[in-house]
Amino acid sequence: MSAVHGIVARIAREEWRALFRDRAAVAGVLLLTVLMLVAALTAYEHQRNAAAERARYQAHANGEFEGQPDRHPHRMVHYGHFLFRPANPLAAFDPGIDGFTGHTLFLEGHRQNSANFGDVRQTSLLLRFGQLTPAFVLQVLAPLLLVFFGHAAVARERESGTLRVLLAQGVGSRQIVLGKLLALAGFAGLALLPALAALAWLAAGGHAPWQPALLLAAGYTGWLLLWTTGVVLVSMLARRGRDALLLLLTCWTVLAILLPRWVPAMANGAVALPTRFEDAIHVQREYLALGDSHNPDDPKFVAFRDGLLKKYGVARVEDLPVNFKGLVGMEGERRSTELFNRYAGEAFDRQERQGEIIDAFGWISPALALRRLSMAAAGTDLASYRGFLEQGEHYRYTLIQGLNRLQAERLAYADDTNPARENRVSREHWQRFPAFRYRPPPLDDTLRRAAPAGAILAFWLAGLGTLAWLLAGRLGRIAR
Repeated sequence: MSAVHGIVARIAREEWRALFRDRAAVAGVLLLTVLMLVAALTAYEHQRNAAAERARYQAHANGEFEGQPDRHPHRMVHYGHFLFRPANPLAAFDPGIDGFTGHTLFLEGHRQNSANFGDVRQTSLLLRFGQLTPAFVLQVLAPLLLVFFGHAAVARERESGTLRVLLAQGVGSRQIVLGKLLALAGFAGLALLPALAALAWLAAGGHAPWQPALLLAAGYTGWLLLWTTGVVLVSMLARRGRDALLLLLTCWTVLAILLPRWVPAMANGAVALPTRFEDAIHVQREYLALGDSHNPDDPKFVAFRDGLLKKYGVARVEDLPVNFKGLVGMEGERRSTELFNRYAGEAFDRQERQGEIIDAFGWISPALALRRLSMAAAGTDLASYRGFLEQGEHYRYTLIQGLNRLQAERLAYADDTNPARENRVSREHWQRFPAFRYRPPPLDDTLRRAAPAGAILAFWLAGLGTLAWLLAGRLGRIAR
């Protein structure tokens, strides 16, 4: 058994010597390492600045809200508030859709706003065509490096005639393939090492939790192992090195470049999303049908008024123990929030159906599966963005209803309907509202979202590995 391992190790060692005698291979690894370091440092610096900027803006917005003077509570409803999505440290590794979704949410009464100020609107057009990040380097450039320097691993032996010599000397065909795989896997490990070091530094330094960082490391390790196996497999089947190179470049172009761009466009056509203006028109039409919550005499609130009078056993709204205008404001906010939540839920459902179409194509292009896993682990996928919006909406609803309740309980109806009176409540009331605290998705939820993509990568790796093992046993016949 040890002799078998010794032969495999010797073949791997010889392959390494051949690789590193090729100055282009050394230059390729160095270039990829430099690219990875530049990508990691620039992305981390960008995320660090973004996190500090958002924290500063959030503190300023909190201070401005709490510092408002004594006012009528409904003026505070229209004054509104700002929320800034905290930057996930692992977004430096894979920014996912964060650059396109926006990170600032304006909260106000009677409306549900979407996030604004995405990075693509504030930076150069280059961001639209691909940002240089560690994820991009590993997803696109590292496989290309493996193709260029691994395509001739077995084909070269066949072309030079050394493959027959090795087989004639009693070296097992599977030992030869295992040695080539081991050598190319080591080469892939060199390309992966800077990314693993960056993830370990983020986790060890307390900037990011360990579990998602390990998930990213496992996903990209599997991705490069998949390409390593595929490259050796094609090299084993091709008669000449250049045939293997041509076939592998075609595979790389289709799997890593074309399909990851064509499939989302196709999904967008299959499940169309209404434009923001179309949504706004439909929402506004239904919103007006709900009634004007600023007007306590609006006929749309007659049933609500009658229910209150019956509940409190009085005949007039002036006899209610609470301010009827404030209660109408609360009821109007409840109705409009249900409407906004329905439209927001439908929009996210359509986007999730688009995501399901893209996920289905992951069985054809594992690059799509890797992207899914990578964004889920980095907290930069659609589900994480939806989580921020839903938490922000819950905070908005609680805040607005709290202000409406102040109007209902702290101001008398007779005073509130008298335009000659100035009704104000102490600013201490809005100073007591708790600040927004964003809760990132729990680990279980992250693993659940990443699991299907991980299963696809494992399937591809197992399939290619099995095929390589079976064909390696027939390498002697193929070599004739």
